Amino acid sequence: MRLPIVVSCVALAAGMAAAETPVLTVLTYDSFTSEWGPGPAVEKAFEETCACDLRFVAAGDGAALLARLQLEGARSEADVVLGLDTNLTAAAAGTGLFAPHGVSAPLDLPVAWEDPLFLPFDWGWFAFVHDRKMADAPASFEELAASDARIVIQDPRSSTPGLGLLMWVKAAYGDRAPEIWQGLADNIVTVTPGWSEAYGLFMEGEADMVLSYTTSPAYHLIAEEDDTKTAAAFREGHYLQVEVAGKLAATDQPELADRFLAFLLEEPVQSVLPTTNWMYPAKLPAAGLPEGFETLVQPETSLLLPADEALSLRPEALAEWQDALAR
Repeated sequence: MRLPIVVSCVALAAGMAAAETPVLTVLTYDSFTSEWGPGPAVEKAFEETCACDLRFVAAGDGAALLARLQLEGARSEADVVLGLDTNLTAAAAGTGLFAPHGVSAPLDLPVAWEDPLFLPFDWGWFAFVHDRKMADAPASFEELAASDARIVIQDPRSSTPGLGLLMWVKAAYGDRAPEIWQGLADNIVTVTPGWSEAYGLFMEGEADMVLSYTTSPAYHLIAEEDDTKTAAAFREGHYLQVEVAGKLAATDQPELADRFLAFLLEEPVQSVLPTTNWMYPAKLPAAGLPEGFETLVQPETSLLLPADEALSLRPEALAEWQDALAR
């Protein structure tokens, strides 16, 4: 007669323990949480140290994260947002939704970094990826516009690579940006909501080139033992993307959020980013970069607009892009 009571007590204790396990919710982009992305490895490694439940919530591509936050405001269930970049940080800071991260650590970035709200976790250069057998690959936006190359790009309103392309053209050409876009318009096969869709179309042969990163060929080389992909090196330089994470001020897990942000720069995370997110780590692992990264295109010129300038130029750059594609 006592057995049901014992079982009930055990079940109750287990339920109470589960209820007491703190949950940290991280809002991020789709490819980060995919089975081949860094999310599963980061979740496993952090949960081994935190006695917590780390939950990733995917919300499309990087630029869609900010749009979701602006819609939800302080009601957001997220504790941390991971996947914004410097083209979005000024707008994100302007929402008043973020709190200082408090992390002080040396970084291996190609630019100096001082931002109390947003912590870098990886970085890369935007580039157009193509097959090595492509004849006369363009070496500038002007050559690309003059060519018959079919390209697929991402929507700057929902995708950080798409927005990065707008800033790339603006940083490289300034007032000539509308002219460049008008030249590129007939090269564009389609515009996708995010990076995954665009790269998938490229791999299916729907385009000759895709807006991606100089590091993208490393995936094919390392994961698939395929050296047929490369990135076009543009004479005007390549725009940098620095991906960041930030803590929401309304989080009910502030200490756990701080621990997670600090953990992003530790070896278990930084060592897996090159071969899961296929980007450069913000803090170089002790073992260095994986074999194969030395074969990647290394741009001679890096372009990056200050966050405030990128915010102020965004409406103009978006209008130039929309006008060219509407013709």
